[in-house]
Amino acid sequence: MYAVVGCSECSALWVVEGRPETTSCPSCGARHQYPKLTKFAETDAADAAREARTALLADRSDHAPDDLDSFATLETRAENERMDETTYLQESGLDAEAVSEAGEGATSGAAAGSPSRLDTVRNAVDELDEPTEEAVIAYATARDVSTAFTERALDRLVQQGEASRNDGAYRLL
Repeated sequence: MYAVVGCSECSALWVVEGRPETTSCPSCGARHQYPKLTKFAETDAADAAREARTALLADRSDHAPDDLDSFATLETRAENERMDETTYLQESGLDAEAVSEAGEGATSGAAAGSPSRLDTVRNAVDELDEPTEEAVIAYATARDVSTAFTERALDRLVQQGEASRNDGAYRLL
């Protein structure tokens, strides 16, 4: 059982399921004893209660309840009238083809397979014959990884136990 009830403090309307001893107004938070509340509508279905509440709110705002669609109709319309991605992009002022090409470029080609900066530092330690700090920095700098990041990454790898440093040379563990 569902009932549309109203708050005596702020005049808000809400739907209550069942017959609780008390209920709180969702608008002002006032606590009310359910039996003392005015029931504007009582139904067996939640949708019917929501539609009754909507009709009451429409009456208050001078909108004719007949002009309002049911929740089921609105839900069906929302499902069937969704905007596709291309239309959304065009309505947002974007070129849908350019966005698509940019997405494809980001997931394919050279950029997609390039290692992260940390992976570049790890690769340097793994691939170099003498992976000293200077050699790792040179390797990483040639691959667009900054010197400051490389130094921090080497320190972090050693601190976290992923690499060791012995006589100035690094080794992955």
